[in-house]
Amino acid sequence: MPPKKAAAAVAAPAKSTKNDVSKKSTDKSAPAKKSAATKADTTKKPAATKTATKTAPAKKPAASKTASAKEPAATKNATAKKSEATKGAAAKKADTTKKATAKKSDTTKGAAAKKSATKTKSLSPRDEPKQRANISRKRKASAEEEEDEEPATKKTKDDTASEKRKATEDADEQPAKRAKSASADTTASQKKTTKSTAPKPAVPKALTLKIGPQINFAPTQPLDIFVFGEGESGELGLGNKKSDGKKPVGVKRPRLHHLLPAKDVGVVQIACGGMHTIALTKDNKILTWGVNDQGALGRDTAWDGGVRDADESEDESEGFENMNPLETTPAEVNTKNIAPGIKFVKVVASDSASFALTEDGRVYGWGTFRSSDGILGFTKDVLVQKEPVLLPESKKIVEIAAGSNHVMTLNHKGKVESWGAPEQNQLGRRVVQRDMKASALRPGGVAFRRGVKITKVACGSYHSFAIDDQGRLYSWGLNNFGELGIEHGAGEDGAVVLEPTLVDSLTGHRIAQVSGGEHHSIACTVDGRLVSWGRIDGCQTGLTSDKFNENNTVYDEHEKPRILKLPTVHEGLPHIVSVACGTDNSFAVTEDGKAYSWGFNDNYQTGQGETEDDIEVPTLIDNTAVRDQKIVFAGAGGQFSVLASIHTDQ
Repeated sequence: MPPKKAAAAVAAPAKSTKNDVSKKSTDKSAPAKKSAATKADTTKKPAATKTATKTAPAKKPAASKTASAKEPAATKNATAKKSEATKGAAAKKADTTKKATAKKSDTTKGAAAKKSATKTKSLSPRDEPKQRANISRKRKASAEEEEDEEPATKKTKDDTASEKRKATEDADEQPAKRAKSASADTTASQKKTTKSTAPKPAVPKALTLKIGPQINFAPTQPLDIFVFGEGESGELGLGNKKSDGKKPVGVKRPRLHHLLPAKDVGVVQIACGGMHTIALTKDNKILTWGVNDQGALGRDTAWDGGVRDADESEDESEGFENMNPLETTPAEVNTKNIAPGIKFVKVVASDSASFALTEDGRVYGWGTFRSSDGILGFTKDVLVQKEPVLLPESKKIVEIAAGSNHVMTLNHKGKVESWGAPEQNQLGRRVVQRDMKASALRPGGVAFRRGVKITKVACGSYHSFAIDDQGRLYSWGLNNFGELGIEHGAGEDGAVVLEPTLVDSLTGHRIAQVSGGEHHSIACTVDGRLVSWGRIDGCQTGLTSDKFNENNTVYDEHEKPRILKLPTVHEGLPHIVSVACGTDNSFAVTEDGKAYSWGFNDNYQTGQGETEDDIEVPTLIDNTAVRDQKIVFAGAGGQFSVLASIHTDQ
């Protein structure tokens, strides 16, 4: 029987780009050193490995739109009262004025009816800016406050709030062009009712948050941080100047981070996004650095630009001096919306967003999600969230994970929720298409079979994983490169798995941890074995060709192995305790504190130095910086990677 052929490539979706960021092609599924024939991508996806240009949002944030949608219910009540008053006055007037009064009453009723008829209509794109300008000025600040933080004080006027929510939902479900003639009356009525309907907290909402019982515990061990990779967008956080004669970009092997000393800063946990990094310190600070085009750093990084020394010629300039120092240097996020007393235990990062988990199981987040059409939004009403805010829907969370543009959480009862971009079914749940943005950007439950108890969650770029208390692995989302470990659909255009599905081929292995890249995945078992699967034409799986056969592999049109559709165990490695995936490269950390890497290396992201070829198999990372270190963490972004070791006083 001839071997199965891989599906033809499909066009990649719109991406966020940043000029001159990477030596790697913007088509991440086709690394620069490979031919298009052997590395043609088959997925429709947003950019996991960004090259991001600062792009203005296609739409304005919709904070004031909510105020517009909520208003008709209050307007209708005010109009009805006005109509009743007019009728009462008309009854007492003389016969000579009855006709005029009746005429006025009819006119008033007609206006009221007209307003009522428009209650369930929303603005067309053409009319929306005018209407927003008329009716949102006084409500805009209140609407934005409601998005930032959930107040802990008891809500008032529940009935009014309920009516507002219903009016908003009705408006969303039946989009139509709003009657222009109602604009003036609506504005006047809104001014009268604002005082009675808008909540006015006595103190800032962030200060009223009641902290719940502790269910999570923060790490306390200070870490030495080592970085390597491209770094031309500030992802390494080494600043924009040389240190000890070394450039802050193009770091070929692990380098100790001089701006994050363990004694002074004390990083205890760190995570990599597509082109930014986030770290948690021993004194409860959250530090960020890298690309901030869509608010992923959670702080203002506006900068006027660099000025070259007058004595330095343009030829002498090395380029990195002009990088924004506010992005290339670790700094604390804006804390204005973070309640006093909040303690963080974990941080995670997606391509354009960041999230932080607290001791009492709450989640703060900032940035945005992207889809194939560009910016999708952070919530239904917020396009880009520029500083951390509380996500009120997430409570008693014990685990959190992020993919390129989606997030998953696990609560104390084992319930899994997901939100973000749903295009490759990475959310593992149904998304209402007629109100896709609201449905996808709000946490929703992911269903598992009765009796399954989930204990861990993990994300690839466009796929997701969950591990149950028996060590069984479940996966869902994009599977066109076999990244789910499920044979069905592997190698087919747009192949997806809609809901959590048991990875049967791993039966007999108890999975301890799993990680996903763009189109490949790796896992380690409880007994320390390394397993990998998915795309293989860039050495992503770290397996030699003798492991590929017609039963477990999909070949391309040139009879070259392209997809390993079934999880395959590595032989001859030490006991593995943790794994991590970059876009097209991977890491494994051993029980004795050594780190191995393999895969795509054009931007030095494997830490193996400058090589002509990709790193085919797991290879020990060995240089003077890490040789005597006990590595406990490895992480990777698009074109950069991070190692962390236990700090010891020497």
